[in-house]
Amino acid sequence: MSEKKPVIVYGASGYTGRLVCEYLREYNIPFIAAGRSAEKLNAAMKSNVAGIETADYEVVEVPHTVAALTELFNGASVVLNTVGPFAKFGGEVVQACWASRCHYTDTTGEQDWLITLDQEWGAKFANAGLLLAPGIAQMYTTGEIAAQLCLETPGLDTLDIAVFWGGSPTIASTQTILVNAAMAKAYYLEQNKYVEHQPDAGLYNLAIPGQHELALALPWGGTSHPVWFKRDPRVANVKVLGGVFNRALMLGVPQIVAAALEATKDMNPDDRYAALAQTAAGVMNTMPPRENPRVNKSMDSVYASGPLRRAHCVIYGNSNYKQTAMLQAYAAAHLLQQPPKRVGFASGCQAFGHHELLGQLRSFGLVGKPVLTVHD
Repeated sequence: MSEKKPVIVYGASGYTGRLVCEYLREYNIPFIAAGRSAEKLNAAMKSNVAGIETADYEVVEVPHTVAALTELFNGASVVLNTVGPFAKFGGEVVQACWASRCHYTDTTGEQDWLITLDQEWGAKFANAGLLLAPGIAQMYTTGEIAAQLCLETPGLDTLDIAVFWGGSPTIASTQTILVNAAMAKAYYLEQNKYVEHQPDAGLYNLAIPGQHELALALPWGGTSHPVWFKRDPRVANVKVLGGVFNRALMLGVPQIVAAALEATKDMNPDDRYAALAQTAAGVMNTMPPRENPRVNKSMDSVYASGPLRRAHCVIYGNSNYKQTAMLQAYAAAHLLQQPPKRVGFASGCQAFGHHELLGQLRSFGLVGKPVLTVHD
């Protein structure tokens, strides 16, 4: 291998990984497309990454072990991890990043994984001047941008967040949603303490901006936001609900999850994981089509409140997986040129700035101008 390319996309043959490679090409960043199968990686690059013939990249097959990943990461600067569920597969990647002194990002929304990273790895990465930034993705970062815009108004301490998108989840996202629902608790933030969502609460009816019909929502594992804002002195309370615009699909999700939980309740953790993964494969076992901005829409809405003030921000967008990929590529571009605004455990906005991330999303035509209203 010649001089090490500075960015490694781990899991590059997956749906999100392919898009990350596409945006790295647009940012003119050399990268390594890494994963467990060189055959799948080569096929994905050639068939699914637009403009790959003009990219500066290599394909590297690597076993999923700390030793092999550390060897691969040595000499690189940034690892963009798309291999989930992250609570199961992320530990080796983070450990290898630490050993090779690489910045780490991923696309997770697994709340238990974020809490683990914060508690076990945040200080280690901070002391080494490295960024540990999980959850850089549309479902979390775009909503966080809206929250940060609201919080520019002083005197707000409560965030009520809704995240919606159109289209189908990927194979990996489906597995993460189903497995995480069974294997981990979901929390919201109340007076700066984690409070568990009631697992049998069912679907929530939400009146969301931009449509008359009520939308159906779930806590989706609690998401990243309560963890990110737990150490923000401005914020005491955070609750997040999300869903897809497809009402019929949302109606089916609790039934699928409940049936899977009941069928696996007496299994040991390893067998339960395998059974839930098999159920997830039955729900979604093919790559969704490339996103269509007229179909794959997104909506992030944040109501922020305090004792005497209110703010509301809505960001309408399209192509949520492209938003995720662009955000990941920009994170790499930033880190290759200058240190992040915060090292150690941090969100995308905390590491790179919410105005900067918003500007990038808008420059690629992925979100519209935020609609921000403030009431004193």
